[in-house]
Amino acid sequence: MPDFIIVGAMKCATSTLHEQLARQRGIFMTSPKEPCFFSDDEVWQRGVEWYASLFNQARPDDLCGESSTHYTKLPTYPLTIERMKAHLPSHIKFLYIMRHPIDRLISQHIHEWTQRVVSGPIDQAIDEFPELIDYSRYAMQLEPYFDAFGQASVLPMFFDRLSSHPQQELERVCQFIGRGGPARWDESIEEQNVSSQRMRQNPLRDAIVNFPGLKTIRRNLVPQAVRDRIKQLWMMKGRPQLSPANLKRLTNIFDEDLQILGRWLGLELSCASFKHVAPSVEPRWRTSLRAAVP
Repeated sequence: MPDFIIVGAMKCATSTLHEQLARQRGIFMTSPKEPCFFSDDEVWQRGVEWYASLFNQARPDDLCGESSTHYTKLPTYPLTIERMKAHLPSHIKFLYIMRHPIDRLISQHIHEWTQRVVSGPIDQAIDEFPELIDYSRYAMQLEPYFDAFGQASVLPMFFDRLSSHPQQELERVCQFIGRGGPARWDESIEEQNVSSQRMRQNPLRDAIVNFPGLKTIRRNLVPQAVRDRIKQLWMMKGRPQLSPANLKRLTNIFDEDLQILGRWLGLELSCASFKHVAPSVEPRWRTSLRAAVP
């Protein structure tokens, strides 16, 4: 069973952190990166033995981890915490990365567009797909973890801090999970799973592209510039823009959530202050859950 889990948030560099931790001596990360065992009913049906088998290749002294952002996707997966509580070890640690809630929402919208989950403009999507909002309500997502495992079991992280101080944040993660010795951020690993670089799904195109042998032929015969232009045909044209009315509505929703989060961290957090505060501090819990809730 794992010693720690990267539980989210979605589109907050969890894939990048997963890959970086996998490169550190003494740490074993699962493949697949996101087993989603405790959240997804169809995966849960495979049984605890299947989940434990994901860590079979770890060495005896390795710290074991996995990364499933579905674990902080309330209310979509309501049984996650209950299942975790029943089967995870008492020493389990959780890593939770947060970015500006509106930026995270926009990045998820691009991701869902590439997956054909949403098709309309972002103003339409936030009403038809309320998960875009819910997954950016960080205090709401964290509260069940505090209730079930205690506040000290969760390491809060900021996306902007991880981007601007990657080596320091990697060392902080390793210290939190109990991994001794030096850690080194591998600059050769490119940023993982960037939504704006993804092409929209198309079954016929994907079947042709993935046909055995065609990938090598394409790379040898088709210039990179031509391939890049073709890819652009399947990518979103420009970053989605929220209407002023919806931007104001979302800011009000997220500011209420960030106020609670800020109390826990001893920080003044809001949509307006987030990008200024996040790169400059190592977030640490300062106030207990109950003391912070109005």
